[in-house]
Amino acid sequence: MKCDACGKISVTGNNVSHSKRHTKRKWIPNIHHARMLVDGRKMRLKLCTRCLRTQALVQS
Repeated sequence: MKCDACGKISVTGNNVSHSKRHTKRKWIPNIHHARMLVDGRKMRLKLCTRCLRTQALVQS
């Protein structure tokens, strides 16, 4: 999972409970497929929601 625009990827770390036990977990970016105009051609990109919002503002 990687955003084609900003390069955002998943990050690993630990869940820490109240008793301070550490268990592994992963934070995954919210990736969606979108068709965008890139250099005058329609391309299917994998974009995170933050990039979708900013690209929608740029294109309109």
